[in-house]
Amino acid sequence: MPTIDLEVPTPDGTAPASLHVPEGDGPWPGVLLYPDAGSTRQVFRELADRLAGLGHAVLLPDVYYRAGSYEPFSIATVFTDPGEMARLAELAGALTPARAAADARAFADLLDDRPEVADGPIGTTGYCMGGRLSLTAAGTLGGRVGAAASFHGGRLAVVGDPGSPHLGASTTRAVVYVAAARDDPHFDGAEAARLHEAYLAAGVDHTIETYAGAHGFAVPDNPTFDEAASERHFQALAALFDAHLG
Repeated sequence: MPTIDLEVPTPDGTAPASLHVPEGDGPWPGVLLYPDAGSTRQVFRELADRLAGLGHAVLLPDVYYRAGSYEPFSIATVFTDPGEMARLAELAGALTPARAAADARAFADLLDDRPEVADGPIGTTGYCMGGRLSLTAAGTLGGRVGAAASFHGGRLAVVGDPGSPHLGASTTRAVVYVAAARDDPHFDGAEAARLHEAYLAAGVDHTIETYAGAHGFAVPDNPTFDEAASERHFQALAALFDAHLG
């Protein structure tokens, strides 16, 4: 798929990003793809290409741009290396709810301004940390998001967390799809019930399912990658965007 390297202006600087588009003439519905805590890397570029092949213009941003240049993470070893774990935690911890919301607006503005992107609502999707960012974007952007997905996302409905995505249910206008991992301490049954109740009370059309795979099931370079669960996730995402992005 054709790929355009971009720089997205934000209130805190410039975020490198890539825009993945189908072959042929557009415009196409826009999609904002959030990576996991390991950030932008080849597996997510390949996922962006695959989504573009379905007829979407997919923006893949570097969510750690505020850190400047940083060494890419190896997902195969980051969670067993204390030094790398600390470095990842520092980068992820700096992405506060306020910064995530500001970034979502900037990323959506970029999609709005691109000639490759059709008028109308965009889609958001994300993995692990990116799942939280995807639902945060839906709550932040309201009617600008027509469909939002989270795959093995964590901390989606946390009591006492002012940035928890479930608190944005009242401003969410997207159709929401959440795929949880089995036995996931980052999003357990209590959180799933809390998220469901928040969306139900706000009248948000939503689905919350638990997949057989472990946390990280959808991302091919993750040690817990599950091919069957990953394919199921992609088919669910394709159906969601096909139904609600026009």
